[in-house]
Amino acid sequence: MSEHRRKPPQPQGGGRAAARRGQSGSSSGRRAAPRGATGSPSGSYGPEDEERPYGSRAEARRAAQRSGGGRRNAAGHGPGGRRTTPGGPAGPGRGRAAPSGKKRVIDYPRRDKDGWQRWVPSWKLVSGLCIAFFGTMVTAAGIAYAMVGVPVLAETATAQNNVYYWSDGSQMVATGGERNRQSVDLAQIPKDMRNAVISQENKTFYSDSGIDPKGIARAVFNMARGGDTQGGSTITQQYVKNAMLNDQSQTISRKVKEIFVSMKVGTEVSKDDILEGYLNSAYYGRGSYGIQAAARAYFNVDAVDLNAGQSAFLSAMLKGATYYDPAGATSIDPAATPEANKERAKRQMQDTLDKMVEYGHLSEEDRAKHTELPAVQNPRSNSQLGGQIGYLVDLAKAAVIKTGKVTEKQLERGGYSIHTTFEKKKVDDLEAAVQKVYKENIDPKKRPDKDTHVQFGGASVDPETGAIKAVYGGQDATKHFTNNADVTGAQVGSTFKPFVLAAAMNWGVRDPDLGPDQSKSERTIVSPKSLYSGKNDLKIKNYDGTIWKNEDGEQWLQENDGKESLGDPPDYKIDIREAMRQSSNSAFVQLGMDVGLDKVKESAIGAGLLEGSLAGAGYPSFSIGVSSPSAIRMADAYATFAASGKQSEPYSVTKVTNKDGTVYTHTVKSERAFTAQVADNVTDILKTVVEEGTGTAAQLPGRDVAGKTGTTDGNKSAWFVGYTPQLSTAISMFRYPDDESVKKREFLEMYGTGDQKKIHGASFPSEIWKDYMEDALKGTKAEKFPKPEPIGEVVNDTPPPSPSPSPSPSTSETEEASPSPSPSPSRTETSPSPPAPSPSCGMWEWNCDNGGDDGGDNGDEDPGGPDGSGSPSPTSSETEGGGDGDGDGDWNGNGNGQGGPIWGQNG
Repeated sequence: MSEHRRKPPQPQGGGRAAARRGQSGSSSGRRAAPRGATGSPSGSYGPEDEERPYGSRAEARRAAQRSGGGRRNAAGHGPGGRRTTPGGPAGPGRGRAAPSGKKRVIDYPRRDKDGWQRWVPSWKLVSGLCIAFFGTMVTAAGIAYAMVGVPVLAETATAQNNVYYWSDGSQMVATGGERNRQSVDLAQIPKDMRNAVISQENKTFYSDSGIDPKGIARAVFNMARGGDTQGGSTITQQYVKNAMLNDQSQTISRKVKEIFVSMKVGTEVSKDDILEGYLNSAYYGRGSYGIQAAARAYFNVDAVDLNAGQSAFLSAMLKGATYYDPAGATSIDPAATPEANKERAKRQMQDTLDKMVEYGHLSEEDRAKHTELPAVQNPRSNSQLGGQIGYLVDLAKAAVIKTGKVTEKQLERGGYSIHTTFEKKKVDDLEAAVQKVYKENIDPKKRPDKDTHVQFGGASVDPETGAIKAVYGGQDATKHFTNNADVTGAQVGSTFKPFVLAAAMNWGVRDPDLGPDQSKSERTIVSPKSLYSGKNDLKIKNYDGTIWKNEDGEQWLQENDGKESLGDPPDYKIDIREAMRQSSNSAFVQLGMDVGLDKVKESAIGAGLLEGSLAGAGYPSFSIGVSSPSAIRMADAYATFAASGKQSEPYSVTKVTNKDGTVYTHTVKSERAFTAQVADNVTDILKTVVEEGTGTAAQLPGRDVAGKTGTTDGNKSAWFVGYTPQLSTAISMFRYPDDESVKKREFLEMYGTGDQKKIHGASFPSEIWKDYMEDALKGTKAEKFPKPEPIGEVVNDTPPPSPSPSPSPSTSETEEASPSPSPSPSRTETSPSPPAPSPSCGMWEWNCDNGGDDGGDNGDEDPGGPDGSGSPSPTSSETEGGGDGDGDGDWNGNGNGQGGPIWGQNG
């Protein structure tokens, strides 16, 4: 048997039982060692317990190890010469090293504690570490404070130009640098201006240390988690931020540096000098840095002449001119409309004045003099931005900011090269076409009540890429601020009907026996040969044949232009192509109901219109153009049809660079809105409109042209939108006062404008479109539209009933002609002399005899006559109609529903 298996010799006395008793009394373990082998006092009771011999040295070592509790015992020696703790295995410190007597500098893990307590630092250790940390921080802060210097504001007082380029690479304009900061002494800054800023921004300015710890912590926290950075909380911090223009990186290290600089400025620079520097360096919008430049930009006065109201107004601009400048900035954000900005600016101005009174800086008597916004001048005065250049620059600036690569303030500081999509020749051609109509037809001196405030807007887009080639924003960007190509609020009328047609061919009409939410497989795709009623005063039905009623239970009758029914009696059915050619309102309103207005809206958005520009999607009139998209968006949406259903977002900037290299490069983004089959069939029907319908004035000899006219109820706007395979262009015309002195501005009627009885999309807009497109396409190859593939099924092809032999109308026909209940009492009666057509009814005037055109095409259907009109001029009482009964088809009651800018929330 091997040595490690050999049993130890049995004791001489007591036998086996005694041996077992001896083993059971030994220390715990798999095998008990003989008493005395452990060296424990408890193991020695008398002579009979003397140490027993072992069979070998190895056995003795194993016995000693088993009894000693480990390989090493502290403070003592066990069997085999190994050290043991006093008292043997049961003594203190069993299983760990005992204190060696030599103290450690950092007693961690703690040597005199057991278990988890060894890892809990002592209060001495914690205190020492805290003292060391804060000492290091104070030392570092002292070094940082000593290293930073007070910034010299004059070194950052100049701004560079931004250079804008045409699409061919030639320079369009260099602008930005001429709006340098203009500094004035504190004595030239009125006390009202100083107190306005202090009251609103930092009421403890003259008593605080110059920094706001809470604001600093909040800003650092936001930056650390990747959120937006925040400006300085005190005037001192904002002054330092303005003075550190050479380093505007959004990093924690820069923010920390700004804090130390603010501390040094707060201790070494007087409060008056800080306030003077801040007011001379702050950005007030309109490219103006400093109070002197701002006073000139907004009021055309010197800073010293500012009154309390103007001072409070300018302090509001420090919050961000994009949302407070009364001129608006819809090209940057659709929410920054002139109306919304005026409301925000007035609220902020009044709050500042109230605080000035509260803090004792302004008397109640003086405060009472400033309850309204002060009059401000047009934002453009730079001659370089005259004509169309200012509108082009605005669009390009907005596009650059929308990329997210350059902030508005960074762009204002200049130094960027901005390459645009605009073609100089096309811009000049479009302006020339509009000016030709102005000169030959519009005469405010001769017809002051008819030809004043006449405005045009236009845009031209490449169908393949979405590149904006040209715009017409108004007569002069330095005199008329709103860009009429971008946002006007003018309703589009019947130019909206192609989106109804696209929805019918894409989704199809619903099965009257199924529920309203039907899948595409349950619907019937519409063929151009499908039949719809062109009857005037048509009673509109739901898709299932029930009469459509509003929430008050009132019905809807749809009127055609001139109260004329199209088609043959008694059912007046015409096919879709004919309905588009003659611009039948009744047919397209019913078609929209059969398809579903939600699908019509979806098709319009898919084509390229912004959802925010679409109004009234819950009412039948939605299908005939009560919405107000921009000319840019309308041109782009029609370009989707020209590109066989491929939609490309409109854009105006191809590349942005600065001294460090390329900042942004545009990538064309295209999505399929419709199949080629759908888009090409829409184009084929729109070709009919130009070839033999309401758009014949837009024909281009030798070229394929598709397009649609549009004229809104009340004759308050007129459109022509058309395209060739290479170019899509939209032209709008309307009357709208651009005089800031007019408090309540709204769209005006155009009856008699340009010495025409009524303005149609078939008249001046079509004329401008044709003149421009002839020049714009000169020298390019004439291309053909794709031949459309057959689509859909013929719906509503039931043979008409035989006409009644009696001349009297049937009961149902009588109900259609004379609905009940009686018309709304708000309806205006026409004068019996001279004779005039009956007034049209508004959207809310339910059950009128004519049903209301509600923003539909009121002039495109009959292009006959010298002016394209088939009806005599209405009387002055003919003002009803439209979405809210005021004649313009809008939904907000003033004819100025904002359609949203080209860029929208995504850009």
